[in-house]
Amino acid sequence: MMKAAALFTLFASASAFAPTNQSPRVSVAQNALIDEAFGISVETGNKCPPLGAWIVGDANENGVKWWQNAEIKNGRVAMVATIGYMIQKWGIHMPLYLGPSGSNAFNPDSSKDWLLSSTTGVTFSDIAHAEPLDTLAMVPAAGWVQILFAAGLFELTGWKRQWNDKNPIPGNYGYDPLGFTKREGGFDSPEITKLRMMEIKNGRVAMMAMAGWLSNESIPGSFPVWHP
Repeated sequence: MMKAAALFTLFASASAFAPTNQSPRVSVAQNALIDEAFGISVETGNKCPPLGAWIVGDANENGVKWWQNAEIKNGRVAMVATIGYMIQKWGIHMPLYLGPSGSNAFNPDSSKDWLLSSTTGVTFSDIAHAEPLDTLAMVPAAGWVQILFAAGLFELTGWKRQWNDKNPIPGNYGYDPLGFTKREGGFDSPEITKLRMMEIKNGRVAMMAMAGWLSNESIPGSFPVWHP
C-alpha cells in the first residue's frame, strides 16, 4: 500500500512538468474574426498579414474593432499630414487672417511680420521659410497645449460615439457634413463600402509615405524614391 502511494505521488508530481497539448494561439474562429474584419483586401490575399495576425491574435471582437479605429484615425491624420508636408515643402501658404502675415502664396515676403509668439519672437514668416520638421520646434508651449486640448476633445468625442453609443462601424463618429452616409442603404450601400475601403487603403499609403518622408528629413538620402 505504501509503495502504491509512493508511486502515485511520484507520477502526480512528474505530470506537473509533462508537456500538455495546448490549442493553437489563434483558433479557427479567431482567424475568421480577423480575416473577415473590414479592411482586409486582395493585396494581402484576403487575409490579415502574419504580423498583424500576431498583434491582434488574442483580441476579441471589441479588440479587433479598437485596432480598426486606431488604423483609420492614424490613416486620416497621415493623409492630412502628407498635404501639409507638401504644402510646407513647396512654399505654398494661404493668406493668414487676410492680412500681411508674410506667409502666403501671393506675397511670401511681407514688410510687416506678424508674431506667432511674442515670447519666442517667432513670426509667421519664419514658419513659412522653415523645413517641415523645424517648424515643430517653433511652435510655442501655449500652441502645443491648444493642439493637445483639441486632440483630446476629438478623442473623447470619438470614444463616446464609437463605444458608449455602441456604433458598430469603425471610424464612424457621426460627423458627416456632406451627407455621404445619408444615401439609401447608408453604410451598407455599395458606394459607401467602396469609399470606406478606399479611405483605409489611402490612409495606409499615407502612413508609409510620411514614415519615408520624415526618415529622409532626419537622415538625408535614406528614402531613395521621389519625395517633396
